[in-house]
Amino acid sequence: MATMMMHHRLQILRNSSPILGYSLLPKYPSSSSFFLRTPPCSYKNHHQLKFFSNRQFSTITTPLFCSKSSPDQLSDVVVQNKTSIVVDLLDYLNESWTHFHATAEARKQLLAAGFHLLNESEEWDLKPGGRYFFTRNMSCLVAFAVGEKYTAGNGFHAIAAHTDSPCLKLKPKSASLKSGYLMVNVQTYGGGLWHTWFDRDLSVAGRVIVKAGDGSYEQKLVKVKRPLLRVPTLAIHLDNTVNKDGFKINLETQLVPLLATKLEEPTTETKDKAKVYHHPLLMQILSDELGCGVEEILSMELNVCDTQPSCLGGGNDEFIFSGRLDNLASSYCALRALVDSCESPGSLSSEQAIRMVALFDNEEVGSNSAQGAGAPTMFQAMRRIVGCLGNECAREGVFERALHRSFLVSADMAHGVHPNFADKHEENHRPELHKGLVIKHNANQRYATSGVTAFLFKEVAKMQNLPTQEFVVRNDMGCGSTIGPILASGVGIRTVDCGIPQLSMHSVREVCGKEDVDIAYKHFKAFYQTFSSIDKKLSVD
Repeated sequence: MATMMMHHRLQILRNSSPILGYSLLPKYPSSSSFFLRTPPCSYKNHHQLKFFSNRQFSTITTPLFCSKSSPDQLSDVVVQNKTSIVVDLLDYLNESWTHFHATAEARKQLLAAGFHLLNESEEWDLKPGGRYFFTRNMSCLVAFAVGEKYTAGNGFHAIAAHTDSPCLKLKPKSASLKSGYLMVNVQTYGGGLWHTWFDRDLSVAGRVIVKAGDGSYEQKLVKVKRPLLRVPTLAIHLDNTVNKDGFKINLETQLVPLLATKLEEPTTETKDKAKVYHHPLLMQILSDELGCGVEEILSMELNVCDTQPSCLGGGNDEFIFSGRLDNLASSYCALRALVDSCESPGSLSSEQAIRMVALFDNEEVGSNSAQGAGAPTMFQAMRRIVGCLGNECAREGVFERALHRSFLVSADMAHGVHPNFADKHEENHRPELHKGLVIKHNANQRYATSGVTAFLFKEVAKMQNLPTQEFVVRNDMGCGSTIGPILASGVGIRTVDCGIPQLSMHSVREVCGKEDVDIAYKHFKAFYQTFSSIDKKLSVD
């Protein structure tokens, strides 16, 4: 029966309808909103908490997602392969429509794995062998596990990624009316491929501030799962040069989603146009989703989101088709690697360092925010950890010595070679899908990788027989960047920039290889488990 149920689950995943904008593989109790004020151990009963603690992660290989797979084949594969995280990544992507939801899902998984929630505003009480995390703005998260043999001055082994992706965001005053249509005005966030947002089934999700019955204010996450918005393209009959001259749009006037056609009768409260920031219809939809009155919604930060679920694709189901792979794929692989590297009894017994993951917001717009990598969030946490664990025994320069012994993996998606545009890559540095993590190099420090850090990170892979690839941009093209140089230059921590190769980066719908997800997870997990022993073999001042 269990095998048949798994077969049915995977068939649903493969043939998921684009109408549904939520995970078809629920592992967690779901609701339309997540109450951020809920205590850490807020599960409704002991059995629910036990479900989280005993959750078995998915076990898949390619045959599981082929329509011809029989239940017996599924059973055999499950026994053979117990390390794949692809189904769990798809779950995470389908739940994480926004950076807020991605952080909330990470929070749930850490609590389920036994990590203790800390508050940045309160005093910390940390112990060797302990596992902890905190969130900032519900869009940034730092988690860490302390080795049982940690002593003051030992280093941090950290992986950093980001939770945000290019998208459309509602303007503070979004309501507008054009030719009898109710339109929703938006801002462009990051460097998106905006033409890919046309003719998609879109909706909204994000964070709202709601007034509670006792007069206090609460944050809630909201996700409207049904298709709600659309940005229609102009018919070719009215733009018959588009295929010759290209699709060119005005981002202010032509990238505006439509909500409805029915004109609203103004109520007493909405007759004053100065007070109508958002369409009453949209506000009613949000209040229904949240289970509160329209008047109780005091503020909101909403993204426009594609409702098509993340899924496997390709002739052999070897690809992941999804939005927000950049950079939730890296975020999830890092998170799972940390959790799984210290889940078994004794997994931290011989560890002298502190294993850490940091997920930041606002990378797509430069990281200059209180929750971005440009803020000192991670290093403030490191200083507090060192001070808390060192107590009065700490000597001169203990934090500085800890940083000198630390190592950071900056994980962001990489540019896989495009079969139709291979000349856009330097001919000897063309990362391929299914060939492992890409180590990024740039002589002008757009990436923080050095010869030493690349060597050490490749040694981790070598010990596990994992493939790696190299990338440099062509000299006649500009090079992107990521959080690696920001963090490396902040306090002088050794850093390597790497990423899973993908296609369609910054499109509303991106592509990466299924195998690369598992390779990245294994590489990151091996980094946590083996880097202490590898680092001892090389001394570079």
